[in-house]
Amino acid sequence: MNYADLFRVTLPETVLELAAFVVLVMDLVFLRRAARKMRLAVAALVGAAGCGAALWALQLQGHGGLSLGASGEAVLLATGGFAQVAQSGILVLTALTLLLLIDAEFTRHAGEFVAVVLMAAAGGLLVAAAQDLLVIFVGLELLSLGLYILTAFAKNSAKSAEAALKYFLFGGMSAAFLLFGFSYFYGLSGSTNLWQIQRAIAASGPSPLFYVAWILVVAGLGFKVAAVPFHLWAPDTYEGAPTPAAAFIASVSKVASFALLITLSLNWLRPGGNFSGEEHLLEGIYRAWQPLAATLLFVAAASMLAGNLAALAQTSVRRLLAYSAISHAGYILLGIAVHPVYSGQGSAPAFLQSTIGPAIRSTDAVLFYVLTYGLTTIGAFGVVAVVERATGSDRLDAFLGLHRRNPVLAAVLLVLFLSLAGIPPLVGFWAKFNLFAAVLGASAGVVPFALVALAVVLSAVSLYYYLQVLKRAYVMPAIEETSGKIEKIKAHPLTLAVLVLIAAAVLLLGCFPALLEGWIEAFTPNL
Repeated sequence: MNYADLFRVTLPETVLELAAFVVLVMDLVFLRRAARKMRLAVAALVGAAGCGAALWALQLQGHGGLSLGASGEAVLLATGGFAQVAQSGILVLTALTLLLLIDAEFTRHAGEFVAVVLMAAAGGLLVAAAQDLLVIFVGLELLSLGLYILTAFAKNSAKSAEAALKYFLFGGMSAAFLLFGFSYFYGLSGSTNLWQIQRAIAASGPSPLFYVAWILVVAGLGFKVAAVPFHLWAPDTYEGAPTPAAAFIASVSKVASFALLITLSLNWLRPGGNFSGEEHLLEGIYRAWQPLAATLLFVAAASMLAGNLAALAQTSVRRLLAYSAISHAGYILLGIAVHPVYSGQGSAPAFLQSTIGPAIRSTDAVLFYVLTYGLTTIGAFGVVAVVERATGSDRLDAFLGLHRRNPVLAAVLLVLFLSLAGIPPLVGFWAKFNLFAAVLGASAGVVPFALVALAVVLSAVSLYYYLQVLKRAYVMPAIEETSGKIEKIKAHPLTLAVLVLIAAAVLLLGCFPALLEGWIEAFTPNL
């Protein structure tokens, strides 16, 4: 192994770890006796600066990744391409999460919280770039352990402890499923490298054990993205975790996990130069993918149905956002399941011509959806955090009369929730439109059309429960209005500025979606 290359491809992770160390030293050595708000502000700003430095380091990685062996085929970590898109998203979302931590009150351990966030984000970067089963598992565990700790950080809250325990137990079980599936892949191929596993199984043909391994991996990753039936941890965790932790779980964790699912699908569906003159292997890969795609489609349909229908009955906005996240996971899984089968150079083999359809790239659509959803969700949790600090509750009635108690906060909530519902001209509309168009363009047949129709109908259903929150914010009067006194809801100026920035970005990207689409396409020209 060339250790100079290893340092180059892990430079962003190294920067994040150094930033975590700096945060701990500053908080525990220089600011130990300072006020809690001062410590939180300094730790959050230094952590956000560390994310910015890591984003700069990401541009220095170049392309090619880290390979083992003389042939250079056994890639451990990828650089550039869609991995860089996902990693950039992780860093930006982590910085926004930290900036919304400024006026938090759930902990006195500011440095430790920010350090754990940065180390968990480093795990997310590894997951997004990993091309080897061992690296994937190490990155997932680094990310997951950080999330368990963050969930339990509100030490005076029984709900936080309960949520962390449930999250940890479900997470341990999912890790066991995932590792069991990985062990089967290794046994079938004799390798932990994704590309070598692909070739070995394509050459020998998929066996029943291969499909068992895939189902175990889907179960493990289904937990990470809160897909049905592996979603039971999400509502309690979103409700009990400190709000910045819940925002981090709902955004950064999702981007990393879906990037991993894209990696796994691409390593079955990318012939490119690897299969030049070996079209029989390409056909074997295509045949093997069909049952795998059917599994993902089933999970996607179940997630869309369960998430949207369960959200209708919620009175807690945090739990509402949790079930909303489950439904959005279902939408995104549709795009991954129907990824175009051929994405290499030149013409596709004849038997694949009818499968390709129009040149709509579902990988780009999935990345666009995940990144914009993560951005919107962080803003939504930021608004919930401000209201919860002022009223002591995240119930629907806590948002009564919000437009008179804090007009700016209400406007931000309006933009973000309508975007989550997919209302134009906000970015959530384009995210859904691109994804559904990619599904229809990449896969012909009754099943994809029926699932897209179901997704459109359920998107209309989702508008109802988002409007329940907005109705209380804009239509129903606050309780105090009956006595003529309205208690204002105040937010830290920096928190309010970050929330306005997020809302402005959601509106700008909705009006000009090509800004983000063009940036993604620049990194993924051959997907």
